[in-house]
Amino acid sequence: MIEKILSKNEWNEWLKTLGGRYEVFAPVRLGDFANFAPLTEGILPDFSVQNTRLSPKGLVHPPSEKMFQFSTDPGDPEAHILKEVPKEDRDRLLVGVRPCDARAFQLVRLNFITTQYVDPWWRRGYERLTLVGAACLAPCSTCFCTSVGGGPFDGTGLDVLTIEMGDRLLLRSVTEKGEKLLAGAPGPKAGSEEQREAQRLQAEAEGAMTEKVPTDRLKDQPLLDLFNAPFWDEIQFACINCGTCTYLCPTCWCFDIQDEVHGKEGVRLRNWDSCMYPLFTLHGSGHNPRGEKVQRVRQRFMHKLKYYVDKYGNGVACVGCGRCVLFCPVNIDIRRVARLMNDYQAK
Repeated sequence: MIEKILSKNEWNEWLKTLGGRYEVFAPVRLGDFANFAPLTEGILPDFSVQNTRLSPKGLVHPPSEKMFQFSTDPGDPEAHILKEVPKEDRDRLLVGVRPCDARAFQLVRLNFITTQYVDPWWRRGYERLTLVGAACLAPCSTCFCTSVGGGPFDGTGLDVLTIEMGDRLLLRSVTEKGEKLLAGAPGPKAGSEEQREAQRLQAEAEGAMTEKVPTDRLKDQPLLDLFNAPFWDEIQFACINCGTCTYLCPTCWCFDIQDEVHGKEGVRLRNWDSCMYPLFTLHGSGHNPRGEKVQRVRQRFMHKLKYYVDKYGNGVACVGCGRCVLFCPVNIDIRRVARLMNDYQAK
């Protein structure tokens, strides 16, 4: 493990030099919110934001991604033959990632890279990333990462963790990739005083996480008892099926594949989709197994808090970032749903 101390000026200057090796992404203020954007000429990062509105999952699994292209020209001897769309292969440096978002990549990975199947587009996008995280010194009131296996200083999924100490930063390598990155960083090695300060800041941040969301009994809950629980009617009542929660969530991965043709050229696209939409499960026959709103709301929470738990056995499919709590227009709170499911006792 490498630990270095950099002043904020040294840190900003070093990021500029890394632009020659990487396509650098960082939180950028865009109006009232901040999102990850490339640091091109004239674009300045904003590392003061607690969390971006959108998670960085779109850098690996874009909202809309061209997979194949084809021709519909009758005179083309290769008409209707799918050809993979060339992809950008430049390495990317993702700076200022919160620990919850970095950990989300590890949960989502189980869907795209399995022992039987590998999604080449997701793997290519993920493997070209180097993740430089930012420890959370002041977690949001809607955060609950410590209840779902994470923490404000958690290094899971990160290559480097940065800890802000006034006008200085402690940079700590987490992986071999992170060690190679920090080997070229300016600044001296962190001393015992800086290490103690980092421990103190971590204890303060973890102590500020007062929200405790129980998940300990979810795995032992009978699946059908939760599926048929009466509280789903109450939870779904206010939902408007807008899909905001799924698009903001760093661990939602649903997508649809469609062909679009313009003139004699066509492209096959993979687009984000949402289990909250009626068309998501509509069969070609016209049958829809989740045609009612209550069925779709139940599916979202059952998948994250029960189906995933039972299938993988590594906790819930939630990293406690709190985005869905913060931005739900009708105030549906996953923390309350988790309590209802965790503590439910069938009569």
